[in-house]
Amino acid sequence: MLFHYLAADKDGKISEGDLEVDDFNQALQFLAGRELRPISVKPLKGGEGIASRRIFGTINLTDKIFLCRYLSLMLRVGTDLLSAVNILISDFDKPAMKEFLMEVRDNIGRGQPLYSVFAKYPKIFSPVFVNLVKAAEASGNLQETFESLAAALSKEAALRSVIKAALVYPLVLLFTSLGIFLFLVTFALPKIAKVFQESGIQAPLFSRVVFAIGLFINEHAFAFIGGIALAILLGGYFFGMNVFGRRLARSFFGKLPIIRKVFHELAIQRFASTTSSLLKAGLPIVQTLNIAADTVNVEEFRQALKRVGEEGLTKGLTVGDAFKREAIFPRLVTNLIAISEKAGHLEDVLQTLAEFYSARVEAAIKSLVSFLEPVLLLTMGLLVGLVAVSIIIPIYQLTSQF
Repeated sequence: MLFHYLAADKDGKISEGDLEVDDFNQALQFLAGRELRPISVKPLKGGEGIASRRIFGTINLTDKIFLCRYLSLMLRVGTDLLSAVNILISDFDKPAMKEFLMEVRDNIGRGQPLYSVFAKYPKIFSPVFVNLVKAAEASGNLQETFESLAAALSKEAALRSVIKAALVYPLVLLFTSLGIFLFLVTFALPKIAKVFQESGIQAPLFSRVVFAIGLFINEHAFAFIGGIALAILLGGYFFGMNVFGRRLARSFFGKLPIIRKVFHELAIQRFASTTSSLLKAGLPIVQTLNIAADTVNVEEFRQALKRVGEEGLTKGLTVGDAFKREAIFPRLVTNLIAISEKAGHLEDVLQTLAEFYSARVEAAIKSLVSFLEPVLLLTMGLLVGLVAVSIIIPIYQLTSQF
């Protein structure tokens, strides 16, 4: 939804703008995260922002990478920002991206800062992205920032590709096994059951139960297959697109030890990468940790980062000591943070940690897949095997009558 807000900062300065979020509460959280006191927050009629217009698509990760790389290149060769945006508008064919760029051009023409356009769409551009652009505008190094953002987003895209590629084989195996099972149940079982009904020979109890299930599914095949397809679509939407559904899925799967390990290491990787980028941009450490906390998807890490900033650093503790109080962080991480803080190169060490944990996440995902493959094979093998046995036993019984 698209909301229009009027808010005041801690000095009483009034600001207003539009932002696209899922609901009213998220709009309030957005303002609170930027230390703004809401005066008025109203939904705009017909307020479906560019991120919600599915008919033309939305701005995806590839679009953001291209945008950052292009702006970095154009600024490097001396093109002014407004000219670079105009060239991008003519080059982009995607309606959502073109519309967004035209909004950027209008804002620049009115003298508004560049980051304010990105901030209107938190579902597309993260707080890290927005704050890096904001800091870059203030320091005058937009070119370097867009180059760094392009590199960071490319790494994120590469990690997503690794995850997707690793899950392809288990999913193919799952759907192939389900296809074989459905074929046996809907085509083979009814024919065997019909033979026994006509012969007057009673099949074993186990086979009769499987036959009954197969005949029921066969009689309601369209409803059964349609129900499965609908469940997949609704489940995909709820757990993939809905905020509450995603949290529910993370909460459930996060309790499984092998998946919990992946979630934890991914949270550390995101924290380290985000904190390194924001500190290099010149943001204060407490604000940086609050922003980093919102990028991790594990609640324990989010709360720990909030405590480091709000209960540790604000009370005079060093960064290293504040992190050592949080047991959820590995000793390797807390010790390196403490040492690098004293040495004065915390940002560089955090970047190294991000790369280290990125490699660990890839290794953990491969371990997860190597665990899932035999489990799926065994489960589907047992399922198909039970159906096969329920067919073979009565056939053997039938042939032994002659």
